[in-house]
Amino acid sequence: MNRTNLLLYFLLAFPFILINNLMAQKNIVGVYELRGFHEMASGFKFDPDNTFEFYYVYGAVDRMAKGRYELDGDTIKLQSQKVPGQDFEIKNQKKQGSGFRLTFTAPNVYLLSHIKVVVVNGSNKTEYETNKEGIVTMPENKGDKIYAQHQLFPDIVTLIKDDSNENNQFELALKPSLAEVSFKGIDLFIHDNELSMHPNYFMPYDNIVYRKSE
Repeated sequence: MNRTNLLLYFLLAFPFILINNLMAQKNIVGVYELRGFHEMASGFKFDPDNTFEFYYVYGAVDRMAKGRYELDGDTIKLQSQKVPGQDFEIKNQKKQGSGFRLTFTAPNVYLLSHIKVVVVNGSNKTEYETNKEGIVTMPENKGDKIYAQHQLFPDIVTLIKDDSNENNQFELALKPSLAEVSFKGIDLFIHDNELSMHPNYFMPYDNIVYRKSE
């Protein structure tokens, strides 16, 4: 095929490619509601301008997300407004005594007893959980890295200490971003009028299906 014919081919094919992309984009637009989980309510809303909204209600836990999406074949890639890995703010830190001590604060004291803390030494990981006062003490004299994650509002873990930080006493505050979902590393898959996702840190369940509302 010479250059002239090749150019003509692309000029003729481009409108059809554009139409197909627009049709795929049009098909995803709408509201999708979670099915099969009787005690859980959740849904997505996809708009034509490539923005999305998300809500999730399970017991006393309400969560949400807003952001942008990209359709890649049958995969929907989400980019939430939330910055992942920043759910806890370090208010104070120091080196004192032995072991590690993390103290969390929050306006709602109920949230203080549901925080998981992970100490990493090389390939070894040790998990702890805060008490009802939001305190966790650990006997380790060495921790290469320390992470925290709220178990009622799970998302990408927050790095509290790296291997260059010699402090062992930390005071931390829960940030409002806990209520949001980052969707980092979580994709959706569309088939006909249904969305699905694999089990993940946020929804560790099988058969997660969202169905498009009529």
